[in-house]
Amino acid sequence: MASARGVFVTRWVARAWSILNILVVLLFVVIEIVGSGGVLPTLQECMGLALWPIGVAVGLIVAWYRETLGAILALGSLIAFYAWNLLRSGKPPQGPFFLLFAAPAFVFLIAAFLSHRSRTPAAS
Repeated sequence: MASARGVFVTRWVARAWSILNILVVLLFVVIEIVGSGGVLPTLQECMGLALWPIGVAVGLIVAWYRETLGAILALGSLIAFYAWNLLRSGKPPQGPFFLLFAAPAFVFLIAAFLSHRSRTPAAS
């Protein structure tokens, strides 16, 4: 049986990590906007941005209130981003950054699982 403290800690690790990731991506967005001189993304780039980071970030925010739903939204957006990138360029995105940004979704899923286990009475 999961302890209430374990659920609490897991949930707040996921929340803190999600905030940190969203702030880092926002920093990159601001730097890109300032440095690009007003160049707008293409329609194809907008599709990718809708999946990652926007879709993943929305999922992480939803996970603050509905852990399972938010985690599924974030991970679904990540998977769709990888599929979109594979179809668009013939190869998946390189590097761990995309997965690291979505990693709090896995922790939210663990928190939801632990929370569910702590509420479910043990079979005798």
